[in-house]
Formats: sequence, structure tokens, C-alpha cells
Amino acid sequence: MKRYALTLAALAFAAAAHAQVTVKDPWVRATVPQQKATGAFMQLTATKEARLISAASPVAGVVEIHEMAMVDNVMKMRALPSGLELPAGKAVDLKPGGYHVMLMDLKGQVKEGDVVPVTLVVEGKDGKKETLEIKATARPLNTAAKADPSQGGAHGAMKH
Repeated sequence: MKRYALTLAALAFAAAAHAQVTVKDPWVRATVPQQKATGAFMQLTATKEARLISAASPVAGVVEIHEMAMVDNVMKMRALPSGLELPAGKAVDLKPGGYHVMLMDLKGQVKEGDVVPVTLVVEGKDGKKETLEIKATARPLNTAAKADPSQGGAHGAMKH
């Protein structure tokens, strides 16, 4: 029995050691009826240098990793086709007005309190991929930055 407990402990440690990225405080912004896009936000920390290369969710037809930045005094949003760098040991914030996971072509309204499943795929420098299944709770529409396009009508005014 003792040997069995030690084996289970070793397996649990190996699984924890294998996880190269941790996710903290995942959430999505709730939407209004007919809204077709929203953002998912969280904090990612990689133990080794890695890259967030893709994301998916059953609530959206298209999911992309995006960046928002001021360019010539205009807030612009763009997809990051090669993904988002996750430096070893440094937390990377995905937040309104910055990096985020964009959920587009929504299949229905995301209401405050809904739990939205999101799958993240992270690739290490060694080429190994890790899939993270997260649950992001929907927060009110007025949460955080007003200029965030995932808040609704502002999206059409953003340059991609």
C-alpha cells in the first residue's frame, strides 16, 4: 500500500512538472443579444519559454489570439498569427485593451455568470504542444476598459 501511495505521488508530481503553463483568473465579457464578438482574459505563466499558438471555444465559430495597441494615436486590434510569446517565469496578462483571446461569430449571447469553455494550445521551444482546457466565467459588460472592442459596438470602429 505504501508503495502504491508513493507511485501515485510520483505520477502526480510528474504531471505537475509536465504542465508548462498555468492559467490564473480566466474570464470573458458578457454580451448583449445579437453581439457577435467578445474577449476572453486571463493571466498566463510559463515555466519554460513557450508560445500561445491557438485557442478554440464551442461558443464561437472563430477564435483568435489578438493584440490591441496604440498606433499613431489610433487604437488598433490585430490577430497574432504566430501566437503570443510566453517568457519563462513571467506572467503575461491577457486583459482588455491589450492581449486577449477574441471569440467571434458567437453562437448565442454570453450572459453574466455563464461558464465558457476555452481550449488553449501552447507550444514549447522543444516543439511539444500542451492543451489547456479552461472554464472562463462571464463578467458584466462594463468590466474594465471602455475602449475594448469586445464590449460591443466599438468593435466596428477598430482597425484590424
